[in-house]
Amino acid sequence: MSIWKLRMSMLGTLAIIIGLSTLVFTVILSLAGSLDIMTLGVLVVAFNIVQWLISPYIIDALYRTRELPENENPKLHETIENLSRKSGIQKPRLMLAQIPIPNAFAYGSPIAGNRVAVTSGLLKTLENEEVEAVIGHELGHLKHRDVQIMMFVSLLPALLTYIGYSLMLSSMYSGRREGSSGGAALLGIGFMAFSWILNMFILYLSRLREYYADRHSALIVDDGPRKLSEGLAKIVNTTRNMKKIRKDTQHLSAFKALFIADPDHADTDSMAISAMAASASDQKLVQEILSQKLTTIDRITEIFSTHPNIVKRLKALQEVS
Repeated sequence: MSIWKLRMSMLGTLAIIIGLSTLVFTVILSLAGSLDIMTLGVLVVAFNIVQWLISPYIIDALYRTRELPENENPKLHETIENLSRKSGIQKPRLMLAQIPIPNAFAYGSPIAGNRVAVTSGLLKTLENEEVEAVIGHELGHLKHRDVQIMMFVSLLPALLTYIGYSLMLSSMYSGRREGSSGGAALLGIGFMAFSWILNMFILYLSRLREYYADRHSALIVDDGPRKLSEGLAKIVNTTRNMKKIRKDTQHLSAFKALFIADPDHADTDSMAISAMAASASDQKLVQEILSQKLTTIDRITEIFSTHPNIVKRLKALQEVS
């Protein structure tokens, strides 16, 4: 996918999300009391903004992250400083998450600043050059303001869901008093169903932004497509072999949209890897994945995922190279 097509797809998806949301909100305001709906909307937006502002501290607690001192890993600090300069952004705080599953994520807020976290499992699993490419991907998210954009679009289905619940509950209570259920319940169900549809567009936008971050890494890291391809293949393959650990850490999937790879889809993604590939070299592992064809199940599963299918993702990196 070319950079022009990628940007146009993201802009088009954003336009659809905002346009559909505006249309539905117009219908809501015309059918219900504007004051009550506006009050509910303000409360929901305020709640989500507060949640966004303090989310870095929640993530730090959930993933047991700590700031990594420069003297503890000077090479990694040098890497993130060089790549930040190439990206044209200020160097974010480098964090270490005490998680055995190999992964990385970018996050932050105006009060907490930007942060990039790598897991202890990532540093043990990947070579230095592959870690460099992964960090380049995460810096791409920060440069493209993906944290803010995804927070904004996620407000829309959340607001529709709250309004849907509100209409259903008010219908139940008014129905008991007046002896009829009214049409508000059906309207509430409709809004909740539309919220689910809107979420499908948001998931698609999330997958596009993963491609965009991959491309950023490929362009700022020397030999980036190869390094990131090998890193992603090893992350998926290693995560697949950590089933017990993944089961014990399922509660950590709350913010999986932040990760460079979705640990919940490791089994699906790694179906493209044969048993022989487990002992293959890094590049043979990548070629093994690239040689696979996507099945109908793969395509359906991807629709409900925050991340692209690993085969499509590696093929997109091959196009960049």
